[in-house]
Amino acid sequence: MPSTTNNGVRIHWDEQGSGTPVLLVMGHAFPSDMWWPVIPALAEKHRVIWFDNRGTGRSDAPTTATISDLAGDARAVLDAAGVDKAHVYGVSMGGGITLQLAYESPERVTSMVLGCTALKSETLPVKSRLALLRYYIPLRLLRGAMRKSMYGPACSPEAAERDLDVLCATKVRPRGLMAQVQAMQSYDLTADKVATLTMPALILHGDADTTVDVARGHELAAVLPDNRLVIYPGVGHSFPVAVTEQSNADVLGFFSDVDALVA
Repeated sequence: MPSTTNNGVRIHWDEQGSGTPVLLVMGHAFPSDMWWPVIPALAEKHRVIWFDNRGTGRSDAPTTATISDLAGDARAVLDAAGVDKAHVYGVSMGGGITLQLAYESPERVTSMVLGCTALKSETLPVKSRLALLRYYIPLRLLRGAMRKSMYGPACSPEAAERDLDVLCATKVRPRGLMAQVQAMQSYDLTADKVATLTMPALILHGDADTTVDVARGHELAAVLPDNRLVIYPGVGHSFPVAVTEQSNADVLGFFSDVDALVA
């Protein structure tokens, strides 16, 4: 697995497939291994590039970070891969990183897929010190709670268990995850800023998402100038696991439409 650096922070990345480049940006606390439901399907038609956000997986885990740092990591991966411009697909915090990257470097972003993500809002909860203590608990002990909260009733038990197997096999570094929390708290892409992003966007959200309410997806759709919104019934926060075939088909169809317009 290759690596690059952004201001001295080592970021591990990898790639598969060929074609129009796609950069995958994972959400808070999860390593890029969690893209397992997505990479094989997208790599059939695209050059898919993914990386571990700082604080997770095989990337470094500094003690502080901003959302701009995380967007800079994504930009550094594009540079290391020799990619000038890519479709960027982010989920949850990764959607926020995608928006930040598009705001800072619109020339690098062909289109955006924004999964289970949101605008900046004062109503979003700020994690308390007590909540942060969960980063010190072995993931296997949180498996039951995650099973109930992440997937929604439409997800098959088999898919949820496979996803939890991947997640529980990862090593948690609390300082890196708390730095990600700092980064999320620095997120300031309000509606007026997001409204300046003119590249095509696909917004994906489950209507049973208890982490980022589906109303936040509708808010994004009301602000982004060029978007399509897809809502998955009975699906929770981890929609790529719950509706793998459908969400991959939606993303591939969107990329195909965008590529046809820019060809």
